[in-house]
Amino acid sequence: MSLATFAQSILNGLAAGWIYVLVALGLTLVFGIMNIVQFAHGEIYMLGAYCSYFLIKLYGFSFWEALPLSALLVGLLGIVLERFFFRPFRGRFEPSIIVAVGLMLLLQTIAVVGFGTDTKSMGGIIPGVLRISGVTLSWDRLLAILVGIILVAALLLLIKKTKTGQAMVAISQDPYAASLQGIDVNRISTVAMVIGCALAAIAGSLMGSIFSTSPFMGTSAITKGIAVIILGGLGSIPGAVVGGFILGLIDGLVPPLLSSTMASIVGFGVIILVLLLRPRGLFGHE
Repeated sequence: MSLATFAQSILNGLAAGWIYVLVALGLTLVFGIMNIVQFAHGEIYMLGAYCSYFLIKLYGFSFWEALPLSALLVGLLGIVLERFFFRPFRGRFEPSIIVAVGLMLLLQTIAVVGFGTDTKSMGGIIPGVLRISGVTLSWDRLLAILVGIILVAALLLLIKKTKTGQAMVAISQDPYAASLQGIDVNRISTVAMVIGCALAAIAGSLMGSIFSTSPFMGTSAITKGIAVIILGGLGSIPGAVVGGFILGLIDGLVPPLLSSTMASIVGFGVIILVLLLRPRGLFGHE
């Protein structure tokens, strides 16, 4: 592999890694606060991509207008999901998994019936590529990196600098003690679900602009998202970021050398190795 090809693979991996991070952050927030593994998160990601697609193709919005609108619409859906689907099962691991899997199948079926099974392309956001010393990177992938950096920084500021963020931390550590301190656990759970759904919608929109949109795109997203949070440590935001980077770089570097299938094998091999050494993941804690 030449130096230019290596650098190209690194950049492609970083673009994919930031999208994985956005998906994993939503899963991490919901798990950390509600103790629920949201298996329908991939379908939320898929709905975000479709929202942007239809806003652009049917209503003439630009991508820059469609992206926040998609995040808003899917975030509002998160209110419904938290209140009517997940709140009754918060903290109850097995029933919540059954609800999440059922919701995943329901949303995917609705997408197949409503949108069809054909892939749809919303087109590139910014035409052309950036070329530096023989390395090329599409502006769409560069945008995914920049958006990922901005959103992760914003989320960290929210958690560290706001009362809502501190309430999230308190609930993730001990929901009962947090409620005794006057924290509204229901409200914070709703906020976490809204943020998680909005991040997934943005990730889906970015992926849809780089590749295409289909009712089944959520399957890959949830697989990667769960792999990221297992690798980084359940409930850990820094772990989600580092885990996303690691899997993104594997997906960028391994296919040119071996194949896409081998990239998946290597990725899961790394996860198994990490779990053998650190059963709670890289940043997991008691």
